Amino acid sequence: MPANKEFDLGGINHLALVSSDMQRTIDFYSGVLGMPLIKTLDLPAGMGQHFFFDCGGGDCVAFFWFPDAPDGVPGISAPKTRPEQGELLSAVGSMNHVAFHVPVEKFEEYRTRLQEKGVEVSPILNHDDSEWGVAPTFDDGVFVRSFYFQDPDGILLEFACWTRTFDESDVSHTPKTAADRTAPKEKSNAAPA
Repeated sequence: MPANKEFDLGGINHLALVSSDMQRTIDFYSGVLGMPLIKTLDLPAGMGQHFFFDCGGGDCVAFFWFPDAPDGVPGISAPKTRPEQGELLSAVGSMNHVAFHVPVEKFEEYRTRLQEKGVEVSPILNHDDSEWGVAPTFDDGVFVRSFYFQDPDGILLEFACWTRTFDESDVSHTPKTAADRTAPKEKSNAAPA
């Protein structure tokens, strides 16, 4: 992988999400996924809470709980469903999903283990560079294997494992710009001149 020549980054310190029920979040992330709860904070002036879970490799997934947080809006603040159910869209600036790296040799075992814990998981997706981006079977063109599931608040999660090393040929697409978007643009609040 190419090295970062600007900053010596060591991965993700934490990704902060919002929970509707911190106890239910602990039950899922520690109880089902086994992530140790490593730090808890009550925010000042009754603003809420901030809890941190160790998700491996020195990285954390964290949650805020705010007493007055609005409900999420599926299809806007997060995808409506899992990708294999036909929905991956979420709004600009939203957090679409969190992918946790798992060892390739334990990938299928972990999927079975989640199912045994009552978690509804997607089929295994063998991501490749084909027209639809998914191969029907695991072959040499597959660069990552993954499956998706959701937490109790509907946050889309993924277990993923890289299956090959990338090279220069893996960066070959022209980036799209705001001008390429088809979604309605925000209306200006400016008064007409």
